[in-house]
Formats: sequence, structure tokens, C-alpha cells
Amino acid sequence: MAYQHILVSTEGSITTVTLNRPDKRNALSLPLMLELTEALQAVGRSAARGVILAANGPVFSAGHNFGDMAGASLAQARELFAVCTRMMDTLQALPQPVIARVHALATAAGCQLVATCDLAIAADTAGFAIPGGKAGLFCHTPLVAVARNIGRKRALEMAMTGDAIDATTAADWGLINRAVPPDQLDAVTFDLISRATRGSTESKAMGKQGYYRQMELAQPQAYALASEIMAAGALTADGQEGIAAFLEKRPAQYR
Repeated sequence: MAYQHILVSTEGSITTVTLNRPDKRNALSLPLMLELTEALQAVGRSAARGVILAANGPVFSAGHNFGDMAGASLAQARELFAVCTRMMDTLQALPQPVIARVHALATAAGCQLVATCDLAIAADTAGFAIPGGKAGLFCHTPLVAVARNIGRKRALEMAMTGDAIDATTAADWGLINRAVPPDQLDAVTFDLISRATRGSTESKAMGKQGYYRQMELAQPQAYALASEIMAAGALTADGQEGIAAFLEKRPAQYR
């Protein structure tokens, strides 16, 4: 379908979803978030094996659109952040691996968007910030995602100072996978998502969902959950095909 705020394209087995409001610094307005959630859900139901999240313009995303919050009631503000949370949760609920291709600055909820993706590659000229700490509205929700990628002290440094970090620092801290020269961004992103989508799509989907579920558990419960998922995975058609192919020393033929 046609979208007003985003672009969706597919090359081979990889679908790219692009934020396309460069004049608004790709701010995550309510209409954009609703469109992005709808598009991601559609991709999740498609035959795509992987997803690239990208953006057009001089900024990857400046975060929430303050126009949506100016003069808002408590009910309206709650709904805005509920929509944002559903969008973020949708990214991690997709069966496909999702990689952020970050060409420029990502701030506040834009930084949250990158942190929520499964993988991320950034141009070494990009930057990342959750700047509410030096303004009037603390970045509470962006900090949820950022703190689950980097250590507590570094997350609070970003949140409390509001200062931006460069892409090299973001890679060192674990917010992104790596920083690369801008002219290599597309190729490196495509290489990583291609490698991340090898093998059984069913097994990959189980692996992604299992990862996010066990990360929130204590170690004994995490092992119990992972063991149950792995036992079930071993009995799937693709699981048995992978085992048979290994034992028979032949290429696997997954569904």
C-alpha cells in the first residue's frame, strides 16, 4: 500500500523500510509511528527473510514530534507513548532479523528506535543522543531500550548529560554493531543482514523470540525456557533436516 511518511521496498529477500520525512528530521509523529507499525506488521507476514530500517535526509530521526505533546492532556500523552511502545515492540516481535542502517544523527526516540532493532550499522559520521537530561523532559522511554544495550553507568551518562556520542563510541559501548565509513554503509549493512538471515527462517524466528524472552529472566529460568524452546526446535522439520544434513555431510534443504 502507499504510505505518506515512509517508503517500503524489497530487493530479493530483504525488505527496506525507510523513514521519509526529511523536512521534519524524521520526527516520530503519531501518524508516522502508526504507519511504521502497520508496515512492519505487513513485512512480518510476508516472505521477506530480513528487514533494513533506514531513513532519508540529514537526520536519521530526531525522536518524538513535540507538536504532538504541546498542550496534550494526560490521556493524549499516554496514548502517544503507548503507540510508540507498540511500534518498538513490533520490531522485536517480527520473526525476521531487523537491522538499522544509520547514516546520521539519531536522538531521543530515534536513538531508542536504533537500540530496539536486533542489529545496527552506522556511518562513522553519525551520532547518538538521548538529550532530555539537558532539557525539560527526561528521556524515560528511550532509556529503556538504550539501557538494555549498554551498561548502567554509560546509559545514565547519556541520559543525564544529554550529550551525543559518536558512532565509534556507540560501537564500543554496544549500542550498534559497528561504525563504518559512509561510502561503505549500504554494503556493510546488506552483508550483515544477509549473513544474519542464512539458514532456517523458522529456526531464526524461534531464536529471536527466545532471546528476548530469556534476557528478562534470572539464569535458572532463562535456561529452563531456552531448553524447552531448543527441545521443541529439534523436533521441527527444519531442525531434523539440519541434524540429518550435518550427519550425512550434505547441504541442508530447509523449507
